[in-house]
Amino acid sequence: MTSQTSKAERFRALHAGPATFVIPNPWDAGTAKILASLGFEALATTSAGLAYSLGRNDGQVSRDEALANAAAICAATDLPVSADLENLYAHAPDAAAATIPLAAAAGLVGCSIEDATGDPAQPIYPLDVAVARVKAAVAAARALPFPLTLTARAENFLHGRPDLADTIARLQAYAAAGADVLYAPGLSDIGQFEQVVRATNKPINALVPPSMPHLTVADLSRVGVRRISVGAGLARAALGGFLAAAEEIKTQGTFTYGKAAFPPTRLHSILGKDKS
Repeated sequence: MTSQTSKAERFRALHAGPATFVIPNPWDAGTAKILASLGFEALATTSAGLAYSLGRNDGQVSRDEALANAAAICAATDLPVSADLENLYAHAPDAAAATIPLAAAAGLVGCSIEDATGDPAQPIYPLDVAVARVKAAVAAARALPFPLTLTARAENFLHGRPDLADTIARLQAYAAAGADVLYAPGLSDIGQFEQVVRATNKPINALVPPSMPHLTVADLSRVGVRRISVGAGLARAALGGFLAAAEEIKTQGTFTYGKAAFPPTRLHSILGKDKS
């Protein structure tokens, strides 16, 4: 079994290395094993993917549920795992930071902190509050016995505030507060990613959802993005296949969807392994 410290160091090394890497997002232990079998080097949980599996929308999962899901994913593979832990499930800096040791106890070697409040009336924390939250999370991460990688997220573009200048200023402030990785979900073109990379001095995570098929790993690598995630993209793709199959049965009375199904022998082989 690979130690948590070893996983944490491997995860840090991926961010420091010369190559852009993809960190796909499983939503349970089974999908984690499948992704590990394909040769990915690290995994990240998806809050939305987990919520969908529970019959809810994103933002409706508790901290305990998210950490239990993360622990199951960590137990399924020897790969480093980071977690989407939303706003760390609290507003006050110290209360948010209290989630960090719980994340470590779940087996995680990385996690994120968002500057989204969850309040539609004031969707983004004021900058001074957001920075204080990042500083508290950084302090909690540094107190751990291994190097947890903390990702700070600027959520403007997901909450009706497509202000690139403010987003960059926030990312710069989060970097100064000690965040290890910076992430602005919702950017939609290569020029925006390039501006963020040029304006910051920490590894940048780029989100590439299904709505952005025009972007490639090579494109993002060229402008200096270090890490690429897909958020709930794989979960939505899986649910899309499920929906198409169910609609075929209901509307046509046929079962041709089976042609695209996961071969059972391969699935049994992957899931039958303790670690991948």
